[in-house]
Amino acid sequence: MLKSNLNSIIEKYPQPGQKLIIEAYNVAEQILGEIRRGNGHPFMEHPLGVAAIVANEIGLMPDAIAAVFLHEATRENPQLLPDLRKQYSSEIITMVEGLNNISAITPKETQLQAEKYRKLIISYSKDPRVTLIKLADRLEIMRNLDIFPKSSIMRKITETIMLYIPLAHQLGLYNIKSELEDLYFKYADPESYRAITNKLKATERDRRKLVEQFIRPLEETLSKRYTYKLKIRTKTAYSIWKKMQKQGVPFEGVFDVFAIRFIVDAPPDRESEHAYCWDIFSEVTKEYRQDSSRLRDWITNPKPNGYESLHITVENKEGAHIEVQIRTTRMDNVAENGHASHWSYKGIKSVQGLDSWLKSVKQMLESNTSDTYTSKDISLNEIFVFTPTGELRQLPKGATILDFAFSIHTNLGVKCSGAKVNGKVVSIREELHTGDVVEIMSNKNQKPSADWLNIVVSSKARSRIKNKLKEEEGKLSKLGRETLERRMKNWKMELNDDILSELTKHYKMKSIGELCIAINDEKIDLQDIKSFLASRNAADENETGAAEQSTAGGIQAAATAAAHASKLSKHDDDDYLVINDKLDNISFKMAKCCNPIFGDDVFGFVSATGGIKIHRISCPNAARLLEMYPYRVQKVKWRQVSNTTRFQTGMKVIVENGDASVGTKIIESINKQSAMIRAFRIEERASGKEGDFNVMLSISVSNNGHLDRVVSDIKKIRGVKTVLRNSAENGNK
Repeated sequence: MLKSNLNSIIEKYPQPGQKLIIEAYNVAEQILGEIRRGNGHPFMEHPLGVAAIVANEIGLMPDAIAAVFLHEATRENPQLLPDLRKQYSSEIITMVEGLNNISAITPKETQLQAEKYRKLIISYSKDPRVTLIKLADRLEIMRNLDIFPKSSIMRKITETIMLYIPLAHQLGLYNIKSELEDLYFKYADPESYRAITNKLKATERDRRKLVEQFIRPLEETLSKRYTYKLKIRTKTAYSIWKKMQKQGVPFEGVFDVFAIRFIVDAPPDRESEHAYCWDIFSEVTKEYRQDSSRLRDWITNPKPNGYESLHITVENKEGAHIEVQIRTTRMDNVAENGHASHWSYKGIKSVQGLDSWLKSVKQMLESNTSDTYTSKDISLNEIFVFTPTGELRQLPKGATILDFAFSIHTNLGVKCSGAKVNGKVVSIREELHTGDVVEIMSNKNQKPSADWLNIVVSSKARSRIKNKLKEEEGKLSKLGRETLERRMKNWKMELNDDILSELTKHYKMKSIGELCIAINDEKIDLQDIKSFLASRNAADENETGAAEQSTAGGIQAAATAAAHASKLSKHDDDDYLVINDKLDNISFKMAKCCNPIFGDDVFGFVSATGGIKIHRISCPNAARLLEMYPYRVQKVKWRQVSNTTRFQTGMKVIVENGDASVGTKIIESINKQSAMIRAFRIEERASGKEGDFNVMLSISVSNNGHLDRVVSDIKKIRGVKTVLRNSAENGNK
């Protein structure tokens, strides 16, 4: 299998190049042959995978592929490098050393932010092919991320979004950049990724139909005059997600989910290319009304990374908006493969052509153009910072030193007095940024204050500060009550809750606790309290009137039940299946695999028995159903159901550093939100740490908003790390 993969790589090169690659492969195979990957497969699969990307997707020469194998061999056995210097060219050894240096970088050692880390990678790339090979290496890792332990997955996806995706963008390697983005998104936010990819599958037939209708009136005219290809370019899930976040719209609100791309064969001169593209533009806009505000002319003024294309948005007779891209075959090649497209395998013998291309790559790496992919572009409203030992911490954007301290441990947060960020001493208010290395400083005399709530942004830090403030207030309140109780004994009086309530009202305090704290802080004079109580007792003694009786009038409540249609109905215009209160209707049922709740984004699936199962769009089974059986998918809408209708769903509550009271608090929280518990059990975590366990629940709620309130309340419980939604059946297992 490995040999056949090697053959598929070398077959496109001349004999001398094949020999060079085979020799380097044999060196690596001798050193790495017995090593296995996380899935039990030979480790040699990794360098072979990287070599295939370098050869087929980037298009480098045999010496770069040889460097891939020698790099992996010398990483495992550094003593091998002196002997290799005698056998291989200085160019190959330079690439090997650059790759080895980059692989040795760790966040603990660099203490650098993402931009500086990127520059460090480039500084090690004395030969620009090193950066291209590292991109291929990262792409192979991301394609096989499932074989890595969970502890290292977060680090790898963070490095990918901070370092490698910006590099791919800067070089104009669109295909590699897009795939890395989607792989990152798949692991960083699996729920959103699954929902968007499933919606893309669900709407694929509609897009193809729209394209057929679009090209029909243009086909005869254009085919007589040009040789062209028509492509449907669908945005990646990550790109769609970014548009949704930026514009604040759902999936359906993103107009340019896909584009129709004309790729026309044209003579290689610039004048002919431009004439062909603008001529097709003219034909399209004759047939369809264009939105001139969305015209993008990157033919006259190409992007800094070399991208050339003409973009327009048109509207068909049905009012659908369609993005149209017009470019030549050469322009499309550059757009897909960046600067690598300027050199082909036919140029293997053309050293001068290769040098020119490598020079352009080096210039792109060292430039800081306005088109550079910045950290602002890749933000997921989160930052990633490191402890001095290199441990990765994920925090919300805008997080401060206090947020970081509480993320490590409550006791450290409470005693936090400042920190060293990248070696510089800062205050607890300092805002952190991705790539920072943070060392917390503490003071045993430090205590939290209410002002801390204005410093932190994470819910974890906020809730723990509130808890500590309540604890402190409780202590002060207790001391104040004890002080008043002792003094009243001296006055021959007895303290009770009625007296405390009267005093709270008299001094216009918000609570008894606030009153007692004020007494402890000597903000209320005890002699004033004595005078108030003495006058109160005198008034009681003089009062001779009888207590008035009052009768409470009954409040008549007239309950009117709303009439709900008992039959399955369809919307006349949009052919939607409408879900009503009859959840056990013989014609449709809620799927047990994902247990939809009123308000969830759903679709119907016609089962083999003829009934329709309602699934969530993010259901784990949705991708398979939408892809394999699109003709059995039914559009679905919810009708407003009554408040008495209940939906069953499952939840998994992950607890860390918790205690036995967490389970009781979860039950109390659910009851407080008027949800009903159907099943409840506690299971041990694989970590085996004391205080780490999972709580599996099955509950009934009225809609997804109700579920959100339940989840939000549970997350406030001390020890709860996160809450995941499962099927109700999972909750009963």
